[in-house]
Amino acid sequence: MRLEAAARMDVFRKLWAARKLIVVVFIPLFLLPLPLIHPTSEACCAYVLMVTAVYWVSEAVPLGAAALVPAFLYPLFGVLKSSEVAAEYCKDTTLLLMGVICLAASIEKWNLHKRIALRMVMIAGAKPGMLVLGFMCCTVFLSMWLSNTSTTAMVMPIAEAVLQQLICTGLADGHVNSETAEAPEDDSAVSDKEENMDKNQLELLYRNNSNCNKQELTTLTEVQTGEGNGLGLQPISNQEFIRHTNGHLPQVAIEFPNVKRVKLRRDSQYPTKRDHMICKCLSLSITYAATIGGLITITGTSTNLIFAEQFNTRYPDAKVINFGTWFIFSFPIAIIMLVLTWLWLHFLFLGCNFRETCSLSKKRKTRREMLSERRIHEEYAKLGPISYPEVVTGVFFILMTLLWFTREPGFVPGWTSLFEKKGYRTDATVSVLLGFLLFLIPARRPFSSSSSSWSNSESDPMAPMITWKDFQRLMPWEIVILVGGGYALAAGCKVSGLSVWIGRQLEPMSGLPPWAVTLLACLLVSAVTEFASNPATLTVFLPILSALSETLRINPLHTLIPSTMCVSFGVMLPVGNPPNAIVFSYGHVKISDMVKAGFGVNLIGVAVVMLAITTWGVPLFNLSEFPAWAVARNVTGSL
Repeated sequence: MRLEAAARMDVFRKLWAARKLIVVVFIPLFLLPLPLIHPTSEACCAYVLMVTAVYWVSEAVPLGAAALVPAFLYPLFGVLKSSEVAAEYCKDTTLLLMGVICLAASIEKWNLHKRIALRMVMIAGAKPGMLVLGFMCCTVFLSMWLSNTSTTAMVMPIAEAVLQQLICTGLADGHVNSETAEAPEDDSAVSDKEENMDKNQLELLYRNNSNCNKQELTTLTEVQTGEGNGLGLQPISNQEFIRHTNGHLPQVAIEFPNVKRVKLRRDSQYPTKRDHMICKCLSLSITYAATIGGLITITGTSTNLIFAEQFNTRYPDAKVINFGTWFIFSFPIAIIMLVLTWLWLHFLFLGCNFRETCSLSKKRKTRREMLSERRIHEEYAKLGPISYPEVVTGVFFILMTLLWFTREPGFVPGWTSLFEKKGYRTDATVSVLLGFLLFLIPARRPFSSSSSSWSNSESDPMAPMITWKDFQRLMPWEIVILVGGGYALAAGCKVSGLSVWIGRQLEPMSGLPPWAVTLLACLLVSAVTEFASNPATLTVFLPILSALSETLRINPLHTLIPSTMCVSFGVMLPVGNPPNAIVFSYGHVKISDMVKAGFGVNLIGVAVVMLAITTWGVPLFNLSEFPAWAVARNVTGSL
């Protein structure tokens, strides 16, 4: 019996190891009777759609590879010609994304993002509540222009340095009776106070933390033998300790605990439970703020780009979605979500004593708050004065934003009205133009013999702001192909008539009011995106929701915009989106923490989006009536 059970378990283990291969092989075979029994264009297109959707949701193959399935199945089943499918894989939004990535590469190369983040945190202060709010504000701002993943990867090391300062100071304060002190007039008072701690306190500190790895806490003299890390996390006194907690920072010569072994982190490694709660709150606030910031601009996240391109392709006569209109609609959503999310996280992890955690008074501060502020100021000082490349990047950043806003603002003629031919210039035109110029403009100040603005080791005085390697390192080619696969699926649904057939099957929902249809769509995509990738989920649902809106004679924007925003709310699990995984890898939070906090953020997001689409979204997009451009599309599709 034991041998049979062991053999059975061995078979199960082998099947589980080969589960992805089984899905890849058997799903197409299992669904193959559909196009064979019903050899119509709709059935063939449905077969391709279901196979691609299963590959995306199960992630049996990489998302980019799964997006290539329509490229060979559509021609094989006679749905679209190969040349027609290929044309769908590079659209206007691809060029828009390329231009934005050029700007993002320049921002990251010259550390402009770090200067912005540190400056905003300096303004917020070191009180736990204000510190969390400060990090959330800077993350939201950066995520408007950079990808959510890049923003989280940039901000988390800075937050981790501050958190480690809090932890180390709390360990040192564990045997000091006085928790608060009068704020010093200068930093020398803090240094004098730190030097009063004697060796006995240090020995007692070491014994109390003997459960930690023996090299987890190191003194200044030990650290000085190692190399500096990328963030300049050098100790500020002989009582300060440094702990390596993430895989994004280069390791020093000393052996530190492996961050990937999350289970090794225990509450006992934090000075107090409150310190652990602060670490949880700040870590989760960054991933949620990155998600919120990505909602604000049409280029903030890939799902916004997918929606914009599929909407403009399906409804070419609808000139309602551009950078300006999207920003006007989404910016209030982001502000409300930012405040409510901060309040929710504060209540969940820090309690309701806002007077203690958010006081801006400088009269009385805890020792750790003074040291944290000092650490942040030190990090900012290490950046030095603002350099010429940073100025150029900032100018391009502002210029790109202004040109996007003023292209077709709607209430006044935009700069495109200066050209004779209309409709030729889009947001991608601005993006690619400014991105191209970054490859030409020298990174060294013209007519300047000093090399202070040149931080790289290159000696070429005409070296550009960014190189092709800088661009290629950040360019998400998988997302480009994934978006192209979505366009190909949408084109196949349109040509084959599958979208019209789906719309007819949804006619029983015609008795529901528009807000109820929108709410059901939001809840559905929010649930699915917790387990599937955001772009894949939206790509599958957009054609269905478009057909549903046309059938029920609801303005398609009434369902498509909320669904596009809610698909970003996959924040309950580490697999929900890459920012969640990055934050989880630092080891401060458990899955139960993410589920508990993420559920509240999910409800906040859906509620705020529903509020927006039923209030200021109605006059902005004229949602109270079925538009002419949707009528024309509906008539054409039915023919």
